[in-house]
Amino acid sequence: MQTNEDLIEVLNDLIRINNDRIEGYEKAITETKDIDVDLKTLFRRMADQSRANKAELVQEVQKKGGGADTNSTTNSGKIYRAWMSVKATFAGKDRKSVLAACEFGEDAAQKAYQEALESDATMDVDIRQLIVKQKSSLKESHDLIKRHRDMQVANK
Repeated sequence: MQTNEDLIEVLNDLIRINNDRIEGYEKAITETKDIDVDLKTLFRRMADQSRANKAELVQEVQKKGGGADTNSTTNSGKIYRAWMSVKATFAGKDRKSVLAACEFGEDAAQKAYQEALESDATMDVDIRQLIVKQKSSLKESHDLIKRHRDMQVANK
């Protein structure tokens, strides 16, 4: 039974990082100026992406007979607190600082997914493919945030 418990913990860590992303992007939406409609739209899409990831992960945890950690963030978990930092770093509130904070959070999400794939938890092919698919999707989001941030640096 330890095998399932280990896997459930790995999946719950991914649920927590997605919860952090949702909170981080919702904070980014409220902190972004009204004229930055493009960023608000982008941030909504990122939060929705994590809601979808979370739903898939919750389903897998439940299939394994575990309790999904649907409301916690990594603040109560053991891996990453990066999105907590993102939520606290909107001091400048300009496009560049908001995007830089989001990119930092995206880096943490990539690290969380990589650690999940490298964990000792035994996972079947379907779960491994799900994690790889979500990691890849999040990498595309990371790269998009980075491109937006780089454009701000170039415009300054």
